[in-house]
Amino acid sequence: MVAIESCNATSKELLPEMIVPQANIEHHRAMQHTVFFLLCFCLFGCVVSKPLPEVAELKNSSVPAATDGLSLEQLPSTLSIPHFAKMRLSGTGLTLETVIEKNAAYVRHGITYQSNGLTISGILNIPNGMGPFPLLILNHGFIDPSVYVRGRGLRREQDYLARQGFAVLHTDYRGHAASDPSPMTEKVYDGNLEYSMDSANAILAMRAAKLPNIDVSRIGMMGHSLGGGVTLAILTGRPDLVDAAVLYAPVHADVWENFMRWRSKREEGDRTREAFGTKEENPDLWAELSPQTFLKNIQVPVLLFHGDKDKDVPKNWSDDLSQRLTKLGKDITYVEYAGEGHEYGPKWSDFMEKTAAFFKEHLTSTQ
Repeated sequence: MVAIESCNATSKELLPEMIVPQANIEHHRAMQHTVFFLLCFCLFGCVVSKPLPEVAELKNSSVPAATDGLSLEQLPSTLSIPHFAKMRLSGTGLTLETVIEKNAAYVRHGITYQSNGLTISGILNIPNGMGPFPLLILNHGFIDPSVYVRGRGLRREQDYLARQGFAVLHTDYRGHAASDPSPMTEKVYDGNLEYSMDSANAILAMRAAKLPNIDVSRIGMMGHSLGGGVTLAILTGRPDLVDAAVLYAPVHADVWENFMRWRSKREEGDRTREAFGTKEENPDLWAELSPQTFLKNIQVPVLLFHGDKDKDVPKNWSDDLSQRLTKLGKDITYVEYAGEGHEYGPKWSDFMEKTAAFFKEHLTSTQ
């Protein structure tokens, strides 16, 4: 599994691990693809010594062709927001596998779905009653996959929002809990695009499932920390999928800043610097991989939160994002909390009240 930037994960998030069978995992492993990077250019048959790639490219092999001519890539063959915007996505086969919990407000299900052919696990909280209930997709922050269990991350938020009448799908991402591993074998930073595929495909899988008590016509998304980066990639690369978004202490919209802050946390043998070069050496590659370059694509209202005592993700990153979105004329509301860290304490109730009201305003209004 590719190591992504490290954000805070507290022990209070830990839930009992749910063991869910993974069908045909050996088949998926057998389909892992040889990954390579275009690290040299040829000119009139001559190889240039040690050049840097203009675009980070990964090769997928043995993938089926689609009727629209696009292959079903299990990882992006080009690491860039423009490629993510045009690649074929497929979210199917959503299954309610287990009932984890029942209470007076909702039923908590363990789920799986197919994300471009990979099995991804997660949880789905469905409120009691007839519905239909607006759907929220929650993207969690970094938690080491070796300790991650199903649904870990935004546990308090999952519960609160379900009690407010939202169907809440929390995706585990590939390589986490009962999900299939990533097919990426080269140790490089992908700017969270693989996780973004899985989150986007959760929406497509919910649409395909056509559960009668869940309204998939208008969808909200919340991302915390790294999950904020996942959300930003979807808002800029697939802006048609989401109708309103909450960013909770998100990582930087410029992925170079994320890479540099957490480069010491990368897996041993990471080759990002060798393959991609620095931002100064290869600005186009890092720009193409960054949601910041494509903020103009955002079409939906955004509610942004950050605390000024956050030791994991600097608050000035959200200050910068708010300023950029405001300058672009986007619908951005920025809430700053004095004294709050990466996961909120005293202001958590206010944070959730504002979040629920925001989603109710933008997901339940008549068009």
